[in-house]
Amino acid sequence: MKKNIAMASVELKDEEINAAVEVLKSGRLVHGPKAVEFEELFAQHVGARHAITVSSGTAALHLAYLALLEPGDEVLVPAFTHISTASMAVFSNSTPVFCDIDPDTFTIDIKEIKKKITPKTKAIAPVHLFGNSCEIDDILNIAKEYNLYVIWDAAQAHGTRYRGKDIGSFDDIVCYSFYPTKNMLTGEGGMITTNNTELYERLKLMKSHGQSKKYYHTMFGLNYRMSEVEAAIGIEQLKKLDSMIERRRANAKIYNTRLSEIDGIKIPLVKEYVEHSYHQYSVVLDEKIDRASLMGRLQEKGISTGVHYPRPVHKQPVFNSSEKLPVCEYLTEHIMSLPVHPGLEDEDIEYICSAIKEAL
Repeated sequence: MKKNIAMASVELKDEEINAAVEVLKSGRLVHGPKAVEFEELFAQHVGARHAITVSSGTAALHLAYLALLEPGDEVLVPAFTHISTASMAVFSNSTPVFCDIDPDTFTIDIKEIKKKITPKTKAIAPVHLFGNSCEIDDILNIAKEYNLYVIWDAAQAHGTRYRGKDIGSFDDIVCYSFYPTKNMLTGEGGMITTNNTELYERLKLMKSHGQSKKYYHTMFGLNYRMSEVEAAIGIEQLKKLDSMIERRRANAKIYNTRLSEIDGIKIPLVKEYVEHSYHQYSVVLDEKIDRASLMGRLQEKGISTGVHYPRPVHKQPVFNSSEKLPVCEYLTEHIMSLPVHPGLEDEDIEYICSAIKEAL
Protein backbone atom coordinates (compact mmCIF):
# COMPACT_ATOMS: atom_id res chain seq x y z
CA MET A 1 0.00 0.00 0.00
CA LYS A 2 1.34 3.43 -0.96
CA LYS A 3 2.14 5.62 2.04
CA ASN A 4 2.37 9.39 2.38
CA ILE A 5 5.59 10.18 4.26
CA ALA A 6 6.63 13.81 4.71
CA MET A 7 10.19 15.02 5.32
CA ALA A 8 9.09 16.77 8.53
CA SER A 9 6.06 16.70 10.75
CA VAL A 10 4.80 19.44 13.05
CA GLU A 11 2.88 17.79 15.86
CA LEU A 12 1.45 20.06 18.53
CA LYS A 13 -0.53 18.15 21.13
CA ASP A 14 -3.01 19.36 23.74
CA GLU A 15 -0.17 20.23 26.11
CA GLU A 16 1.31 22.83 23.75
CA ILE A 17 -2.07 24.14 22.60
CA ASN A 18 -3.40 24.53 26.15
CA ALA A 19 -0.19 26.26 27.26
CA ALA A 20 -0.48 28.74 24.39
CA VAL A 21 -4.17 29.39 25.11
CA GLU A 22 -3.39 30.01 28.78
CA VAL A 23 -0.92 32.72 27.79
CA LEU A 24 -3.40 34.28 25.36
CA LYS A 25 -6.04 34.42 28.08
CA SER A 26 -3.58 36.06 30.45
CA GLY A 27 -3.05 39.01 28.13
CA ARG A 28 0.73 38.94 28.78
CA LEU A 29 2.11 38.27 25.30
CA VAL A 30 5.61 39.80 25.22
CA HIS A 31 8.70 38.49 27.02
CA GLY A 32 7.76 37.71 30.62
CA PRO A 33 7.61 34.91 33.21
CA LYS A 34 7.12 32.10 30.68
CA ALA A 35 10.23 33.14 28.76
CA VAL A 36 12.23 33.30 32.00
CA GLU A 37 10.96 29.86 33.01
CA PHE A 38 11.87 28.45 29.61
CA GLU A 39 15.38 29.90 29.91
CA GLU A 40 15.91 28.34 33.31
CA LEU A 41 14.59 24.94 32.25
CA PHE A 42 16.61 24.89 29.05
CA ALA A 43 19.85 25.84 30.81
CA GLN A 44 19.24 23.09 33.36
CA HIS A 45 18.45 20.57 30.61
CA VAL A 46 21.68 21.12 28.67
CA GLY A 47 23.91 21.77 31.67
CA ALA A 48 24.76 25.39 30.90
CA ARG A 49 25.01 28.16 33.49
CA HIS A 50 22.77 30.55 31.54
CA ALA A 51 20.24 30.55 28.69
CA ILE A 52 18.67 33.48 26.83
CA THR A 53 15.50 33.18 24.73
CA VAL A 54 15.53 35.02 21.42
CA SER A 55 13.21 35.46 18.45
CA SER A 56 15.00 33.00 16.10
CA GLY A 57 18.14 30.98 15.58
CA THR A 58 19.31 33.68 13.19
CA ALA A 59 18.86 36.28 15.94
CA ALA A 60 20.90 34.07 18.28
CA LEU A 61 23.80 34.02 15.82
CA HIS A 62 23.55 37.77 15.16
CA LEU A 63 23.70 38.58 18.87
CA ALA A 64 26.60 36.17 19.40
CA TYR A 65 28.66 37.81 16.66
CA LEU A 66 27.78 41.31 17.84
CA ALA A 67 28.73 40.45 21.41
CA LEU A 68 32.13 38.94 20.62
CA LEU A 69 33.42 40.43 17.37
CA GLU A 70 34.59 43.86 16.26
CA PRO A 71 34.20 45.31 12.74
CA GLY A 72 36.80 43.79 10.43
CA ASP A 73 37.30 40.63 12.48
CA GLU A 74 37.29 37.29 10.67
CA VAL A 75 35.24 34.28 11.74
CA LEU A 76 35.83 30.77 10.35
CA VAL A 77 32.60 29.24 9.05
CA PRO A 78 31.90 25.90 7.33
CA ALA A 79 30.55 26.46 3.81
CA PHE A 80 28.13 23.54 4.11
CA THR A 81 25.43 25.01 6.34
CA HIS A 82 22.43 27.33 6.31
CA ILE A 83 23.36 30.80 5.08
CA SER A 84 22.61 32.44 8.44
CA THR A 85 25.81 31.04 9.96
CA ALA A 86 27.72 33.27 7.54
CA SER A 87 25.28 36.09 6.78
CA MET A 88 24.94 37.11 10.42
CA ALA A 89 28.70 37.61 10.54
CA VAL A 90 28.31 40.05 7.64
CA PHE A 91 25.51 41.87 9.47
CA SER A 92 27.89 42.19 12.42
CA ASN A 93 30.48 43.89 10.18
CA SER A 94 32.83 40.92 10.43
CA THR A 95 34.05 38.68 7.62
CA PRO A 96 33.12 35.01 7.24
CA VAL A 97 36.04 32.90 6.05
CA PHE A 98 34.74 29.70 4.49
CA CYS A 99 36.13 26.29 5.40
CA ASP A 100 35.60 22.88 3.85
CA ILE A 101 34.07 20.06 5.85
CA ASP A 102 34.86 16.51 6.85
CA PRO A 103 33.38 14.19 4.17
CA ASP A 104 32.17 11.67 6.75
CA THR A 105 30.68 13.78 9.55
CA PHE A 106 29.73 16.85 7.43
CA THR A 107 31.16 19.12 10.16
CA ILE A 108 33.98 21.64 9.84
CA ASP A 109 37.35 20.16 8.84
CA ILE A 110 39.91 20.65 11.60
CA LYS A 111 42.74 20.94 9.06
CA GLU A 112 40.86 23.77 7.34
CA ILE A 113 40.57 25.69 10.60
CA LYS A 114 44.31 25.59 11.17
CA LYS A 115 45.05 26.50 7.55
CA LYS A 116 42.79 29.56 7.48
CA ILE A 117 43.63 31.29 10.76
CA THR A 118 45.10 34.77 10.17
CA PRO A 119 45.94 37.69 12.49
CA LYS A 120 42.38 38.94 11.82
CA THR A 121 40.74 35.71 12.95
CA LYS A 122 38.82 36.21 16.19
CA ALA A 123 36.32 33.34 16.26
CA ILE A 124 35.34 29.93 14.95
CA ALA A 125 31.67 29.19 14.20
CA PRO A 126 31.42 25.38 13.93
CA VAL A 127 28.06 23.85 12.99
CA HIS A 128 26.77 20.64 14.58
CA LEU A 129 25.24 19.77 11.22
CA PHE A 130 22.15 17.56 11.00
CA GLY A 131 22.60 16.80 14.72
CA ASN A 132 26.10 15.33 14.42
CA SER A 133 28.63 16.84 16.79
CA CYS A 134 31.76 18.66 15.66
CA GLU A 135 35.13 17.57 17.05
CA ILE A 136 34.66 19.77 20.09
CA ASP A 137 37.92 18.96 21.90
CA ASP A 138 40.04 19.71 18.84
CA ILE A 139 38.23 22.98 18.18
CA LEU A 140 38.51 24.14 21.79
CA ASN A 141 42.22 23.31 21.80
CA ILE A 142 42.77 25.40 18.65
CA ALA A 143 40.69 28.23 20.11
CA LYS A 144 42.81 28.20 23.26
CA GLU A 145 46.07 28.11 21.31
CA TYR A 146 45.13 31.09 19.11
CA ASN A 147 42.98 32.96 21.67
CA LEU A 148 39.79 32.64 19.61
CA TYR A 149 36.13 32.66 20.61
CA VAL A 150 33.93 29.70 19.68
CA ILE A 151 30.34 30.34 18.61
CA TRP A 152 28.65 26.97 18.18
CA ASP A 153 25.75 26.77 15.71
CA ALA A 154 23.52 24.11 17.26
CA ALA A 155 20.36 25.03 15.33
CA GLN A 156 19.99 21.37 14.33
CA ALA A 157 21.47 19.69 17.38
CA HIS A 158 19.06 19.81 20.31
CA GLY A 159 19.95 16.81 22.45
CA THR A 160 23.26 15.96 20.79
CA ARG A 161 25.93 14.82 23.24
CA TYR A 162 29.73 14.76 22.96
CA ARG A 163 31.74 12.54 25.28
CA GLY A 164 28.78 12.34 27.63
CA LYS A 165 28.08 16.10 27.75
CA ASP A 166 25.26 17.96 26.06
CA ILE A 167 26.69 20.20 23.33
CA GLY A 168 24.81 23.14 24.87
CA SER A 169 27.12 23.12 27.88
CA PHE A 170 30.33 24.18 26.09
CA ASP A 171 31.99 27.62 25.90
CA ASP A 172 31.73 30.33 24.63
CA ILE A 173 28.25 30.59 23.10
CA VAL A 174 25.84 27.97 21.73
CA CYS A 175 23.02 29.07 19.40
CA TYR A 176 19.79 27.12 18.88
CA SER A 177 16.77 27.43 16.59
CA PHE A 178 13.20 26.38 17.36
CA TYR A 179 11.93 26.58 13.78
CA PRO A 180 9.03 24.13 13.16
CA THR A 181 11.19 21.47 11.48
CA LYS A 182 13.77 21.33 14.27
CA ASN A 183 14.07 18.64 16.97
CA MET A 184 11.91 20.83 19.19
CA LEU A 185 9.90 23.86 18.16
CA THR A 186 8.24 27.04 19.33
CA GLY A 187 7.14 28.29 15.88
CA GLU A 188 9.83 30.86 15.39
CA GLY A 189 12.29 31.32 18.21
CA GLY A 190 15.78 30.49 19.38
CA MET A 191 18.03 30.17 22.41
CA ILE A 192 21.57 31.10 23.40
CA THR A 193 23.45 29.25 26.13
CA THR A 194 26.67 30.37 27.81
CA ASN A 195 28.67 29.76 30.96
CA ASN A 196 29.98 33.33 31.04
CA THR A 197 27.89 35.46 33.41
CA GLU A 198 29.24 38.78 32.11
CA LEU A 199 28.43 37.75 28.54
CA TYR A 200 24.99 36.56 29.63
CA GLU A 201 24.16 39.95 31.15
CA ARG A 202 25.32 41.71 27.99
CA LEU A 203 23.28 39.46 25.70
CA LYS A 204 20.16 40.03 27.79
CA LEU A 205 20.50 43.77 27.22
CA MET A 206 21.36 43.42 23.54
CA LYS A 207 18.23 41.41 22.74
CA SER A 208 15.96 44.10 24.22
CA HIS A 209 17.13 47.50 22.94
CA GLY A 210 20.00 47.65 25.45
CA GLN A 211 17.42 48.49 28.11
CA SER A 212 18.42 47.76 31.71
CA LYS A 213 15.15 49.21 33.05
CA LYS A 214 12.16 50.79 31.36
CA TYR A 215 13.25 53.63 29.05
CA TYR A 216 16.82 53.45 30.39
CA HIS A 217 19.26 52.24 27.72
CA THR A 218 22.88 51.51 28.66
CA MET A 219 23.93 50.18 25.24
CA PHE A 220 22.61 49.79 21.70
CA GLY A 221 20.44 46.74 21.17
CA LEU A 222 17.77 45.09 19.06
CA ASN A 223 14.30 43.68 19.57
CA TYR A 224 15.08 39.98 19.50
CA ARG A 225 12.74 38.92 22.32
CA MET A 226 10.78 35.68 22.33
CA SER A 227 7.03 35.95 22.89
CA GLU A 228 5.29 34.37 25.87
CA VAL A 229 3.24 32.11 23.57
CA GLU A 230 6.39 30.70 21.99
CA ALA A 231 8.02 30.23 25.39
CA ALA A 232 4.97 28.36 26.69
CA ILE A 233 5.10 26.02 23.69
CA GLY A 234 8.84 25.60 24.20
CA ILE A 235 8.41 24.54 27.81
CA GLU A 236 6.05 21.75 26.78
CA GLN A 237 8.28 20.71 23.87
CA LEU A 238 11.32 20.55 26.14
CA LYS A 239 9.52 18.01 28.32
CA LYS A 240 9.20 15.76 25.24
CA LEU A 241 12.62 16.40 23.70
CA ASP A 242 14.35 13.29 25.05
CA SER A 243 11.57 10.95 23.89
CA MET A 244 11.38 12.63 20.47
CA ILE A 245 15.13 12.23 19.97
CA GLU A 246 14.95 8.63 21.15
CA ARG A 247 12.47 8.00 18.31
CA ARG A 248 14.75 9.75 15.80
CA ARG A 249 17.66 7.57 16.91
CA ALA A 250 15.54 4.42 16.62
CA ASN A 251 14.57 5.40 13.08
CA ALA A 252 18.22 6.10 12.21
CA LYS A 253 19.26 2.72 13.58
CA ILE A 254 16.93 0.95 11.17
CA TYR A 255 18.22 3.07 8.30
CA ASN A 256 21.81 2.25 9.24
CA THR A 257 21.12 -1.48 9.18
CA ARG A 258 19.02 -1.60 6.03
CA LEU A 259 20.86 0.96 3.90
CA SER A 260 24.25 -0.55 4.71
CA GLU A 261 23.11 -3.51 2.64
CA ILE A 262 22.58 -1.38 -0.48
CA ASP A 263 25.52 -0.74 -2.76
CA GLY A 264 26.22 2.90 -3.58
CA ILE A 265 24.74 4.47 -0.42
CA LYS A 266 27.00 5.86 2.30
CA ILE A 267 25.28 6.20 5.66
CA PRO A 268 26.17 8.94 8.18
CA LEU A 269 29.30 8.38 10.23
CA VAL A 270 28.84 8.84 13.96
CA LYS A 271 31.90 8.62 16.20
CA GLU A 272 31.64 6.30 19.20
CA TYR A 273 31.80 9.27 21.62
CA VAL A 274 28.97 11.18 19.91
CA GLU A 275 25.23 10.79 20.46
CA HIS A 276 23.71 12.07 17.21
CA SER A 277 20.25 13.68 17.49
CA TYR A 278 19.33 13.18 13.79
CA HIS A 279 17.68 16.43 12.84
CA GLN A 280 18.32 15.08 9.35
CA TYR A 281 19.25 11.61 8.17
CA SER A 282 21.42 12.36 5.15
CA VAL A 283 23.15 9.80 2.97
CA VAL A 284 25.74 10.27 0.22
CA LEU A 285 24.96 8.60 -3.10
CA ASP A 286 27.58 7.06 -5.31
CA GLU A 287 28.23 8.84 -8.61
CA LYS A 288 26.56 6.00 -10.52
CA ILE A 289 23.23 6.80 -8.82
CA ASP A 290 21.10 9.50 -10.45
CA ARG A 291 19.83 11.45 -7.41
CA ALA A 292 17.01 13.24 -9.20
CA SER A 293 15.73 9.99 -10.67
CA LEU A 294 15.87 8.22 -7.30
CA MET A 295 14.07 11.07 -5.55
CA GLY A 296 11.40 11.04 -8.26
CA ARG A 297 10.81 7.31 -7.89
CA LEU A 298 10.51 7.67 -4.12
CA GLN A 299 8.03 10.51 -4.57
CA GLU A 300 5.91 8.21 -6.72
CA LYS A 301 5.69 5.94 -3.68
CA GLY A 302 4.64 8.83 -1.45
CA ILE A 303 8.07 9.37 0.13
CA SER A 304 9.35 12.92 0.42
CA THR A 305 13.09 13.49 0.34
CA GLY A 306 15.32 16.56 0.51
CA VAL A 307 18.70 17.97 -0.48
CA HIS A 308 20.54 19.66 2.37
CA TYR A 309 22.19 21.61 0.81
CA PRO A 310 21.98 22.05 -3.00
CA ARG A 311 24.51 24.91 -3.01
CA PRO A 312 27.35 25.63 -0.57
CA VAL A 313 27.23 29.03 1.10
CA HIS A 314 30.39 30.33 -0.56
CA LYS A 315 28.74 29.75 -3.96
CA GLN A 316 25.55 31.62 -3.07
CA PRO A 317 25.15 34.69 -5.34
CA VAL A 318 25.54 37.08 -2.40
CA PHE A 319 29.03 35.68 -1.70
CA ASN A 320 29.95 34.30 -5.13
CA SER A 321 33.38 33.14 -4.00
CA SER A 322 35.81 31.65 -6.52
CA GLU A 323 37.36 29.54 -3.77
CA LYS A 324 37.35 25.78 -4.27
CA LEU A 325 36.03 23.73 -1.37
CA PRO A 326 35.86 20.27 -2.97
CA VAL A 327 34.07 18.33 -0.24
CA CYS A 328 31.28 20.91 0.08
CA GLU A 329 30.88 21.09 -3.66
CA TYR A 330 30.83 17.30 -4.06
CA LEU A 331 28.22 16.83 -1.37
CA THR A 332 25.82 19.33 -2.94
CA GLU A 333 25.63 16.97 -5.92
CA HIS A 334 25.38 13.68 -4.05
CA ILE A 335 23.73 14.17 -0.65
CA MET A 336 20.12 13.17 -0.04
CA SER A 337 18.03 13.48 3.14
CA LEU A 338 15.42 10.94 4.19
CA PRO A 339 12.52 11.39 6.63
CA VAL A 340 13.59 10.64 10.21
CA HIS A 341 11.17 12.68 12.34
CA PRO A 342 9.55 11.20 15.47
CA GLY A 343 6.15 10.90 13.81
CA LEU A 344 7.46 7.85 11.94
CA GLU A 345 7.30 4.25 13.11
CA ASP A 346 9.51 1.25 12.36
CA GLU A 347 7.26 0.15 9.51
CA ASP A 348 7.56 3.55 7.83
CA ILE A 349 11.36 3.35 7.81
CA GLU A 350 11.21 -0.22 6.52
CA TYR A 351 8.88 0.95 3.74
CA ILE A 352 11.33 3.72 2.75
CA CYS A 353 14.31 1.35 2.73
CA SER A 354 12.44 -1.20 0.63
CA ALA A 355 11.41 1.55 -1.79
CA ILE A 356 15.02 2.70 -2.16
CA LYS A 357 16.23 -0.83 -2.80
CA GLU A 358 13.51 -1.38 -5.39
CA ALA A 359 14.17 1.96 -7.08
CA LEU A 360 17.87 1.17 -7.44
